[in-house]
Amino acid sequence: MDLEPKNASAEEEATETASSAASEGNEGNEGNESSSESASSTSETDESAGSSQTEEQTDWQDRYLRLYAEFDNYRKRTMRERVELIRTASRDSIEKMLPVLDDFSRAEAASLELEDPVALKEGQHLIHTKFKQLMEAQGVKAMAVETGDVFDVDVHEAITRIPSPELSGKVVDVVESGYLLNDAVIRYAKVVVGE
Repeated sequence: MDLEPKNASAEEEATETASSAASEGNEGNEGNESSSESASSTSETDESAGSSQTEEQTDWQDRYLRLYAEFDNYRKRTMRERVELIRTASRDSIEKMLPVLDDFSRAEAASLELEDPVALKEGQHLIHTKFKQLMEAQGVKAMAVETGDVFDVDVHEAITRIPSPELSGKVVDVVESGYLLNDAVIRYAKVVVGE
C-alpha cells in the first residue's frame, strides 16, 4: 500500500510537470506567433520600402532619359541651325554685290558699241567707286601700305627680298593690297622687302 501512494504522487508530479510544460509551450507558441507576425509585418514593410525605392529609381531613370533626349534634340537642332547659318551667312553681302555685277555686264555690252576710250575709263571708274563704297559699308577697307613702310609680319606678307641698302627691312614695292574686315586682317598685303 505504501507503494501506491508513492506511485500516485509520482503520477501527479508527472502530470503537473507535463501540464506546466504544455502551458510553457503554449506561451512559447504565443511568443512564436507574435514574433512571426512581427516578422511578416517587417517583411511587408521591407517589401513596401523596396518597392518604393524601385519606383523612385525608375522615376529617376525616366527623368534622366527624358533629359538626355531633350539635350540630344537641342544639340541636333543647334547643329542644323549652325549649318544653315554658314550656308547663308554671305547671302546679304552677295545680294549687295549683284548690282555691281550687273554694272559690269552693262559696261561690257556698251564697250562693244563705244570706241571712245575716255568713256570706257569713266565707266570703269564709276563701277570701281561703287564697289569700293559697297565693300566699305560691309566693313572691308584696304590697308594703307606704301613704299618705305617698315615691314610688319602682322599685316605684310613678304613674297621676295631684294638687295636695297637704303630700304633695308622696309617695303620696296606693294604687289597686292591687303584688306581689313572690322580691323581684323582678312588678306595680308603682299610686298617686296629690301635687305
